[in-house]
Amino acid sequence: MGESATLPALGEIDLSDAGFWDRPPAERSAAFAVLRRQAGPIWFADPDYTDIGFERGTGYHALVRHADILAVSRRPELFCSGRGGATNILDMPDEYAEYFGSMINMDDPRHARLRRIVSRAFTRRSMADLSRQIDAVAARTVDAVAARGSCDFAVEVAARVPLAIICEMLGVPPEHHDFVFERSNRILCGFDPEFLPAPEKIAEQLLTAGSEIVDLVGDLAARRRERPADDLISHLVQANVDGESLTDQEVGSFFLLLAVAGNETTRNAITHGLMLLTDHPEQRELLASDLDRYGPGAVEEIVRLASPIIFMRRTVVEDCEVNGRRYREGEKALLFYWSANRDEDVFPDPERFDITRTPNDHVAFGAPGPHFCLGAHLARAEISATFRELLTRLPDIRAGEPDRLIGSAFINGVKHLPCTFTPAEARA
Repeated sequence: MGESATLPALGEIDLSDAGFWDRPPAERSAAFAVLRRQAGPIWFADPDYTDIGFERGTGYHALVRHADILAVSRRPELFCSGRGGATNILDMPDEYAEYFGSMINMDDPRHARLRRIVSRAFTRRSMADLSRQIDAVAARTVDAVAARGSCDFAVEVAARVPLAIICEMLGVPPEHHDFVFERSNRILCGFDPEFLPAPEKIAEQLLTAGSEIVDLVGDLAARRRERPADDLISHLVQANVDGESLTDQEVGSFFLLLAVAGNETTRNAITHGLMLLTDHPEQRELLASDLDRYGPGAVEEIVRLASPIIFMRRTVVEDCEVNGRRYREGEKALLFYWSANRDEDVFPDPERFDITRTPNDHVAFGAPGPHFCLGAHLARAEISATFRELLTRLPDIRAGEPDRLIGSAFINGVKHLPCTFTPAEARA
């Protein structure tokens, strides 16, 4: 799992080729190392997704250096998220925007308005209560597999913790958790045939998954307006900040953002975390020796190397120059966080897993700016609680060889990860 690869020639690298994202992680890493050594961002042609309704553009700048990504992220007035969408290379068709047009694909002042309303509702629950809830979910998740001695870690542990927490926070009944999980897989799968089995109906499957989740939250929101509960949906439908409230469409889009992004990204960080701790037993022993001392650093290092979100897109608002590079109005720039988190100019020996790494200025939650991840603290807490539970109760848990990565340029995800451990009794 921790192999190195020969550096390819620049002409052999095509980030728009779906085959590139099927390569082993070591080969991807070697390719990005080559790109970081170039004089500036390389221009790539757009991928061709015209068969599912996306109009092909002229191409994009691939920003792979930490400094370039920070500089662009700090200039939202020059590099926007709302033109064409931030989560896809090609401009988002109108029919997709209806379901996937969350605040991650918006700019100020609308983005600031939504974030202000959502942030107020998001922090209503005390951190102490949320911490207890996360600990309880982590314990229940380990209980479910503890006696067996093996499981599919990606599906049965890593996916279950953030899924349960997000759904419980939102007020989604337990009988709908698997429904949300399956639809979120479809949306973020990058056209992987395991999740979208009918290639000729990709657009239909994506739109159906989005509409089904939005319909679910619409039903929940209607009920909460009449009978509020102590959950996030109730707070969102009643939120009023400076005279502003969310429309039904905005509530649905935010739910989709949390259900998809909040679940999938943390799931994959936890999965990569077990792989890293298995590959680096000395770091595992150090973490287990003092979870309170080394836990926070371990979470940051896991997130840095996992980089669950591989890129975000920005669109150039006006002609400008940033870090010596000229950008033209209307051009696209892809911010490859996965590469920035391995930038040799920022992280000495960047492929080394070091839970004591200080400083650790990764951009796995996004770079500083208006779109820094709203749920970063929640994700950190979920990762920390999961590994505390695992290393305390299943101390010899080890990852086997992972199934291939999800075939996606956007999500650095592992579909299945077998693991083994000495069976233990569930807590009483």
